[in-house]
Amino acid sequence: MKRVLVASALWLAVSAAPSFAQDKHQKNLEHMLKRLDPATRLEQVCDVQAMKQIARENREFKIDRSVASALEEPRAKGDTLTGKGGAFRSKGKWYQFAFTCQASPDRLRVLSFEYKLGGEIPETQWSKHGLYQ
Repeated sequence: MKRVLVASALWLAVSAAPSFAQDKHQKNLEHMLKRLDPATRLEQVCDVQAMKQIARENREFKIDRSVASALEEPRAKGDTLTGKGGAFRSKGKWYQFAFTCQASPDRLRVLSFEYKLGGEIPETQWSKHGLYQ
């Protein structure tokens, strides 16, 4: 649950930014990320990227939460995080996604992000995975 709240706060920090203020908001995001341990930082930067990229490429979604480790713990190898059990919330429903996220060595920026959307996660499974309305 804590991971979801951190990613959501980071998302709000960058998503509200008009395009001319993106550099300032990227610096704010980096400042927040620097406070996290490297493993958490990697997951959080990938959560934020998942929200941004999936929403941008799939206009039917209005994403407000993402959890890379929702259904299954992702695996980290160096600065790359790979998972099959990520989840994002859109319009009060949760959806599964698989992803590969490569971050910069300091884990403050995403260098590449690939994903594959899965299906809707039934509400009966939400509490099992720490997901909420």
